[in-house]
Amino acid sequence: MIRKIVCGAGALGTSLFVATAAFAQDAATAASSAATSAASAAASAATMAASAATTAAAALPTAAPTSAPLVDIAKLSPALQTAFEATMTNKGDNAWMLVSTALVLMMSIPGLALFYGGLVRTKNMLSVLMQVFMIISICTLTWACWGYSEAFTAGSGATAQFWGGWSKAFMHGVDATTVVGTFSNNVYLPEYTYVCFQATFAIITAALIIGSLADRVKFWPLMLFMVLWSTFAYYPIAHMVWYWAGPDFYYASIGQPATPKGDGGFMFNKGALDFAGGTVVHINAGIAGMIGCLFLGKRIGYGKETMAPHSLTMTMIGASLLWVGWFGFNAGSNLEATGGASLAFINTYFATAAAAVSWALCDQFVHGKPSMLGAASGAVAGLVAITPASGYVGPMGAIVLGLMVSPICFFFVTKVKNMFGYDDALDVFGVHCIGGIIGALMTGVLAAPWLGGQGAADYSKFPYVGGTDPKNAYDMAHQMMVQATGVCVTLLWSGIVSAVLYFAIDKIFGLRCTEDAEREGLDITEHGERAYNY
Repeated sequence: MIRKIVCGAGALGTSLFVATAAFAQDAATAASSAATSAASAAASAATMAASAATTAAAALPTAAPTSAPLVDIAKLSPALQTAFEATMTNKGDNAWMLVSTALVLMMSIPGLALFYGGLVRTKNMLSVLMQVFMIISICTLTWACWGYSEAFTAGSGATAQFWGGWSKAFMHGVDATTVVGTFSNNVYLPEYTYVCFQATFAIITAALIIGSLADRVKFWPLMLFMVLWSTFAYYPIAHMVWYWAGPDFYYASIGQPATPKGDGGFMFNKGALDFAGGTVVHINAGIAGMIGCLFLGKRIGYGKETMAPHSLTMTMIGASLLWVGWFGFNAGSNLEATGGASLAFINTYFATAAAAVSWALCDQFVHGKPSMLGAASGAVAGLVAITPASGYVGPMGAIVLGLMVSPICFFFVTKVKNMFGYDDALDVFGVHCIGGIIGALMTGVLAAPWLGGQGAADYSKFPYVGGTDPKNAYDMAHQMMVQATGVCVTLLWSGIVSAVLYFAIDKIFGLRCTEDAEREGLDITEHGERAYNY
């Protein structure tokens, strides 16, 4: 029986071997025929591709690799400009910018909401959460309707350097095919991505202000203030500092009848360095908060009753979320996933750590103990100070800036505030405005290439000349004057606009809640619910 099985297996194996050989011979014949056909098809395809490439080259500059010469697209016809720009977006850049946008949104909700919420008393926790959440929502809508157009389109006439036009109001003309320039020649970003990224800056700037007004402001009048303040303060200042035609077109606009100084905002044309919002975000919001707290007056019991934070745990979580989200804030402002983003990233990391340590040391020397509130405040002060400098200074310069800013903000929060008696509830002025001023001014110093900085790029030429290029000498004294001008313009513009709006809204609707409402807490009196039910 076993012998039969063995013989049968041998016969089967022999049959399979013979069949495999036959199949292999047939396959070889078929493969030879297929290869001949494929070669013929490839030759035809190559001929067609060569013909198509010749035709395309005659009509449009090819999307070249990085080693290819740059194309001066400002000299092309409008149709070719549009076609060429569409080929110059990068998937990696776009992916990084989408992630950065989400990180900056996380800074507001839940980051800023938890940071501020933990600092107020229990009876006002929910009101702060609601204020932040609704400011984010409402100001996003105003950005889509007119804010983006006002901030980032070309203006006209004598006011062109101060605010934009209405060409992109309600997202008119913006779609999935339109693009905006970055900081490199021939590199572009999908406009939808840019709209969303800049929206997150506009919303968090407005939300920062409520820290000065906490515990005593009515909800709906506050929301009205935010809409009007964004329209008349944030959007114009964003235009003045950040609007420009982009590296491929800015140089060509200089000296033109409509744009003799260049197609850019007032401070951009002067050469102000504000990488991610020292003036636009922090000084802008800080002075608005200061004017608001002076206008509203002190909280009931301020200086007499304890107003300690109800949850430093929440504040620490919020500060941590702010730190992480700030990488998108600063490194995302590079607009490209390049070494420039890495520079802003490491500067954000190092400056924040240095500032947290510096504030803790101040607490130790003055109060005898380092505090969690101090460490969190120091981290935020470091984040604020490095914001305008993040893409311009070196890592050691960032550490110096972080170590420097905390003692100055500490002095304003603990000494100056008590000296003058103003009730800046959550120290928006002392941390954001003062920290923003220090950061903006020190950017002019620490950006110097001989101090490890990146200098200031010259976009009046094509291609642009980098800040560390020997042909582009850095003038520290001149840059400091420009930075100081930017600080003063922001303080005056935002301060005046804020004062007018506070006065008008208070006269019409009333800004401050009643004494009974303030004593009971805004959670119940403004929103009819509590943050905690136990």
